[in-house]
Amino acid sequence: MVRHTARSLPRPPDMFDREWEWSELTAFATSEGTGPRLGVVSGRRRQGKSFLLQALADATDGFYYAAVEASATESLHLLGEAVARFTGAAVPPRPANWDQALELLFELAADRPLPVVIDEFPYLVRNAPALPSQLQAALGVRSERHRKERPRILLCGSAMSFMGGLLSGASPLYGRAGLDLVVHSLGFREAAEFWGIRDPRLAVLVHAIVGGTPAYRREFVDDDVPDGPDDFDAWVCRTVLNPARPIHGEAPYLLAAEPDLRNRSLYHSVLAAVASGNRTSGGIASAVGRRATDISLPLSVLRNCGLLTAEPDAFRANRTTYHVAEPLITFHHAVVRPETASLSRRRGAARMWEHSRPTFLSKVVGPHFERLCREWVEWHADPATFGGMPIQVASGTVADPVNRTSLEADVVVHGAIGQDQGILLSVGEAKWHKVMHLGHLQRLRRMLGLLEARGVDTTHARPACYSGAGFDPELRAAEERGEVVLVDLHRLYHGS
Repeated sequence: MVRHTARSLPRPPDMFDREWEWSELTAFATSEGTGPRLGVVSGRRRQGKSFLLQALADATDGFYYAAVEASATESLHLLGEAVARFTGAAVPPRPANWDQALELLFELAADRPLPVVIDEFPYLVRNAPALPSQLQAALGVRSERHRKERPRILLCGSAMSFMGGLLSGASPLYGRAGLDLVVHSLGFREAAEFWGIRDPRLAVLVHAIVGGTPAYRREFVDDDVPDGPDDFDAWVCRTVLNPARPIHGEAPYLLAAEPDLRNRSLYHSVLAAVASGNRTSGGIASAVGRRATDISLPLSVLRNCGLLTAEPDAFRANRTTYHVAEPLITFHHAVVRPETASLSRRRGAARMWEHSRPTFLSKVVGPHFERLCREWVEWHADPATFGGMPIQVASGTVADPVNRTSLEADVVVHGAIGQDQGILLSVGEAKWHKVMHLGHLQRLRRMLGLLEARGVDTTHARPACYSGAGFDPELRAAEERGEVVLVDLHRLYHGS
């Protein structure tokens, strides 16, 4: 196997986190292999993709072009001007079509490996649908002829449905990419550090609104960070509930920016239904007044756009729950959208927030805390915590035939012990606002008993309680006896 060497470039001092993404990009961009290479960078809006790629171009003296919404003719004209600025040519080239434009881009890398970044690539394809096929042909011709040009072409975009299909089996570029990098939101611990929030309770509340999207701190609230827990309510009123701040209108824009969404009113209603606590397709359909078959397409499209996630039930193979992927959208649909009229009045934010705060805590923070607990197990928990390596973490539902009800587990952990895979390691419950007690542990034991009666191996399963309000002394004593795993806010943010 031939290995192509690549240079390790120092991360820019103003770049927070993103060590792995930077390493992958620089390795791709500086690989000494012959011929052209193709990479794709995607991710939801505001995650810092353009910042990463501009920094890469600066560090490697590479070419960066950000497409805009324009006609095909104007796009070619703008690309020619960008090439002229990069090369220092007195007269900008005037490519008549995309075949000529690709020729220009490939020639930029005649002497060395050179990153050629095309940001907002979906804008170009919208008016030039054949562009992926033309790019595929150009890559094929140059690879076969062993041409000296070594462009490291990076296509970037935020339209997740389009970018997700760019390398699929039906795409001309299938099998061509040497890099397929998705830039995700910051994890909840990294987000707290990025916002400079040390109080874990405040960190959860802020994350339940803005998530781990980097742009929301600087560009969208102008570095306005809550000055401690007592300032949180006022911060909400002066930022996300303030029509004068960009973050106030961001959630609807995230939906409007997706080109594959046609009936936007229906998609807004679906997101609102999920944000209000309807997690199953039947519940969502009922909330929007449609049949379950009528919303299968909207659910699929929203998933492809990265706005919804579908999570299988840990214990029921035929049950899937849906969750809004972007916290700001959840906050908008659960809290802001129903109170739009109130916010239009002067000084309406404070009064509206006083009325809506209980909804925020129950509909937004409670479910969000459950998801953070699952994320903690996946990324931060020591394997010794559950006696094995966590592999799958989900929520789950267990039928209780005696009481004719169902018990819900917020954090179900399956993992590996030695060579054995898929072992049930833990069943847990998460409560944001309640001090947990022995009654919660007894409920988890009841759940494990029901699972055992169904033939599930519960030998290694450890009950776990996750709380934003703490645990009573009896439950702490049970922890000391090794009967339960307890995770409070301090452990969530600082422990394993």
